[in-house]
Amino acid sequence: MKIADKAVLVTGANRGLGRALVEEALSRGAQRVYAGTRQPLSHADARVTPLTLDVTNAAQIQAALEHVASLDILVNNAGLALFDDLSDRASLERHLAVNFFGPYGVTQAFLPLLAGSGGGALVNVLSVAALAPLPMIAGYSISKAAAFSWTQSLRALLAGQGISVHAVLAGPIDTDMTRGFEIPKSTPESVARAILDGVERGDEDIFPDPMSAAMAESWSSGAAKSLERQNAALVQ
Repeated sequence: MKIADKAVLVTGANRGLGRALVEEALSRGAQRVYAGTRQPLSHADARVTPLTLDVTNAAQIQAALEHVASLDILVNNAGLALFDDLSDRASLERHLAVNFFGPYGVTQAFLPLLAGSGGGALVNVLSVAALAPLPMIAGYSISKAAAFSWTQSLRALLAGQGISVHAVLAGPIDTDMTRGFEIPKSTPESVARAILDGVERGDEDIFPDPMSAAMAESWSSGAAKSLERQNAALVQ
């Protein structure tokens, strides 16, 4: 699916990767970009429509829906990552609320618009931590693993509606979320480009940076991906 002339919604659009995704969609000729943020956002490009959208707030999700006339591409980017050791149940629940139930609620609300576009695209920004957890951010890893499993299920369940479902399995990105990690990081701009390249190519699983890209071939040809396809065939 080409981005040009499409309507795109990006959650968590105020900074980091979310802001980069908004700019990249605009550079590719998107007709309209809905920028979902918790705080009001202003943008110089008239094609950008700000939406007050806390993904954990059902009322805000419904209010945002009323301002979106049509939608071709939904990018669930909003996320949370906190250091924890799983001793704090509240921290785990907060990660799940933002990283799993948040995109779940947004997707459920906007699915009719995607279907109404004649077959849209759903893009869930996840992490390689969904495949192998980082123990120092265990709650984050668990929530991303849950979101990945949900994404794989949606891929099979929505195929009949012509909606493509993309999992972004990113490595470290140089944003506020990774500020405490002294490791090589990719720029938000380069990752945003790679994500939308993957959407335009129709990649199911997008590995948008050098660290994650090193895993792409082994993942796509591995037993786990093969089993996903076998299970998906049962839906047909």
